[in-house]
Amino acid sequence: MTDIIKRPIVTEKAMKMQGANQYCFEVDINSNKIEIKKAIESMFEVNIISIRTTRVKPKKKSRFTKTGIQRGKTKERKKAYITLKDGQSIDVVTGVAGE
Repeated sequence: MTDIIKRPIVTEKAMKMQGANQYCFEVDINSNKIEIKKAIESMFEVNIISIRTTRVKPKKKSRFTKTGIQRGKTKERKKAYITLKDGQSIDVVTGVAGE
């Protein structure tokens, strides 16, 4: 189960979403909504209302060095947006669920 959830996403947008009982996690690229729901419910002991997933495509990067131009790309990622039942919360910094 811990292989599915890689890390919580802690950005300004994700912190604003916590006011509406929504949380964002980076998950395994091959996992589906059912696996994500089971993993989060068992890890944090919360009830999930809905899950939305999105795949983030890799970005092309290049930089100029003494030896010439180096090109590459970032990794492909998958994010899961989770909505919890009213009255429940997850402290993404410490990883503890609350009522």
